[in-house]
Amino acid sequence: MGIIVNLDVMLAKRKMASNVLAERIGLSENNLSRIKKGHIKAIRFSTLGALCRELDCKPGDLLDYERDGSDDWDED
Repeated sequence: MGIIVNLDVMLAKRKMASNVLAERIGLSENNLSRIKKGHIKAIRFSTLGALCRELDCKPGDLLDYERDGSDDWDED
């Protein structure tokens, strides 16, 4: 799957530390790190909303898609 997580970019733009963001949205630093690294299979809309609220951004600022040919549902 070609989903790219740009959370680290938004944290840098907002000059916010990961531990501060984690505390503000009520998430463990470990779980926030997993999201940041893209080591997750799913994210709750409530978590995505909290990230967007605290970083003053939209979901598209945090997530991107790059076609990589591994999508089994993709038929050309």
